Amino acid sequence: MKQRVEEFEKRHEYLVCVDSDGCAMDTMDIKHFHCFGPRAVDVFGIESVKDEFLKIWNEINLFSMTRGINRFKGLALSFDIAHEKGLDVPELAHVKKWTEESDELSKPSLQREIEKTGEEELKLALEWSDRVNQCIEGLSGEDHPFDGVKEGLAELSKVADIAIVSSANGEAVYNEWTKHDLAPYVEVMLGQEAGSKAYCISQLKKHYDSENQIVMVGDAPGDLDAAQQNGVHYYPIVVGKEAESWERLKTEAKDKLVNDDFDEDYQEQLIKEFKDALSK
Repeated sequence: MKQRVEEFEKRHEYLVCVDSDGCAMDTMDIKHFHCFGPRAVDVFGIESVKDEFLKIWNEINLFSMTRGINRFKGLALSFDIAHEKGLDVPELAHVKKWTEESDELSKPSLQREIEKTGEEELKLALEWSDRVNQCIEGLSGEDHPFDGVKEGLAELSKVADIAIVSSANGEAVYNEWTKHDLAPYVEVMLGQEAGSKAYCISQLKKHYDSENQIVMVGDAPGDLDAAQQNGVHYYPIVVGKEAESWERLKTEAKDKLVNDDFDEDYQEQLIKEFKDALSK
């Protein structure tokens, strides 16, 4: 399976980019509840404020307009807000600085920054990320696609190339999509190692004549932002309405895409529904 954006080959006139966690795979909540937040508590030694910190973590990463934020940005922001609220946690100033200045927020990029600076705080961030990945591997059997995903991908793949565009660990994405027999519908799997979602879309869209031939499917504001940066359509998988969203994508949105009817009014309607669900 191709996992580099340079390896992508166009087969259809349309392109559907699909996020993985929380969009196609029902893995986002369990990964954050069991791995991301708790491992941050362990690695950074903040057991004394565990409950308050985890509430902040879950709000930022799951239940607000920062849902789906890159893991390292989520780490920096969670500690930033926890510190502002008076919790006894480190500020993670070096992690925050790296997330703001680096062009690539991935393990290899973080390792290069550690080699350059030797900052202990960055080493802890790397340890946290590795322990999160180990924890996720231990969740084997807990991950599964949302209802309607396989059927939706099968239908979409008849008229469009499908590319996974995810900020998750690439190996985890590959394992999950392969295990659940979703990989046959996909032309390329792009995880965090391939670059940002906006970058990946910018490279993929070079193969197509118009941005109107491309739609980004996602569940988080970062997916919307990546789509808007590239001038392509955005189709939301609405939190709490995932199965309904996939059914609508398979029928209504697919038809609008191929009939050149995915117009501004339809786009605004979809974005409103998406934002309303994350603002409750």
